[in-house]
Amino acid sequence: MSSLTSAQNKPSPTPAINLNNIHLNLSSDAGIVHILRGINLEINAGECIGVVGPSGSGKTSMLMVLAGLEAPTTGTVTIAGRDLTGLDEDQLALFRRENVGIVFQNYHLVPTMSALENVAVPLEFAGRSDAFERAREHLETVGLGHRLEHYPGQLSGGEQQRVALARAFAVEPAILLADEPTGNLDQETGTIIMDLLFSLQEKHDTTMVLVTHEATLAERCSRLVTLGDGNVIT
Repeated sequence: MSSLTSAQNKPSPTPAINLNNIHLNLSSDAGIVHILRGINLEINAGECIGVVGPSGSGKTSMLMVLAGLEAPTTGTVTIAGRDLTGLDEDQLALFRRENVGIVFQNYHLVPTMSALENVAVPLEFAGRSDAFERAREHLETVGLGHRLEHYPGQLSGGEQQRVALARAFAVEPAILLADEPTGNLDQETGTIIMDLLFSLQEKHDTTMVLVTHEATLAERCSRLVTLGDGNVIT
């Protein structure tokens, strides 16, 4: 058999992310609002996808569906080979813990925990006996080895987002979802954070979906996806 024939017969790899005809309808005082309108999207393992589009186009809603934080009205969501359809809240929480890291615009750190504790908690939930040791290593990786015992209120916005990055990557997720991670940062700090984010994504070969309104950031991704009126335009 020729090498060409072998290549043709070789099965295609399973996408890391597959959205199939995703609709999301939410109730409002004015009636039903159609947020997502039949999204179809495949993302391969290790890809870095930039998601862009005007405000209200469904970018963050799509990310919440990917994270299992919002159940679609219809359609199927398959992440890391797992069909999320029909999973209950406990099953979804366990799935996220084992497969998905999320970086939010507003950091979402626990204010009563130190930087070290914020990063160690998901590792402890994952049953890692070396949770604090690994948390320390990841904080050192993002340049915060000297701020381990500081609380979020004692850290700058850029430092808080570094803690959030360390927390997201500490459990070595297959999927990393980032929603406007520089939205609350000045341009200089935002550039530093994005350089760090892309470096960590490449180092861990993580599949990443980055929602951003900044074209220059999106263009650093391997592929662009544009949303408009709740659907994929390009």
